[in-house]
Amino acid sequence: MIDLLLDFYGGTPYMLVFGILLACGFGVPIPEDVTLFAAGVMAYYGVSNLWIMMAISLAGVLIGDSSMFFLGAKFGRKLTKKWIFHKLLSDERLDAVSKSLNEKGDKLLFAARFMPGLRSPIFFTAGVLHVPFRKFILYDGAAALVSVPLIIGAVYTFGDTLDHVVTVIKKVEHGILLVIFFAILAAVGKWYWAKKKKQREDLST
Repeated sequence: MIDLLLDFYGGTPYMLVFGILLACGFGVPIPEDVTLFAAGVMAYYGVSNLWIMMAISLAGVLIGDSSMFFLGAKFGRKLTKKWIFHKLLSDERLDAVSKSLNEKGDKLLFAARFMPGLRSPIFFTAGVLHVPFRKFILYDGAAALVSVPLIIGAVYTFGDTLDHVVTVIKKVEHGILLVIFFAILAAVGKWYWAKKKKQREDLST
């Protein structure tokens, strides 16, 4: 992908990155991180402007995510009966995501950006469950403002040591996921102990 994109100049690199990220939002199995990595490489080699590429990439990510959300909100699960959507969004996966969204809510919307393969089902299901769009875009946008500048900026800044950049990006993303996991675990534990305490109080009365 990087070799291909480096052959283009002018507005074409921006259009290609935007289009690929838009497709990623619809669940097409293209790694989003690789696309952002390629965007950073193009900025590093002067094929594109760093800040314009960041803005275009952020727009592609958020429009793709929002499109999946609105598809879920407008058409619901009827859309998943269509062959191509059924392949991307199976009933089993949507049921599991729906359960997780009901339990974890806002935290899962933020964490979805760092979950390749689950991102599209989570956003689609958020639409099906009629999560308020302002809440969806708040948490997805906050996560995108972390991941998009992080990857593109790191590649641009340390372009001469790309292998090291890949390692650092992976560590940061894994660290974010770890923090989210423990936050969710703490919330579940707090809810569980509060429920047990209430049951004991009910029994004593």
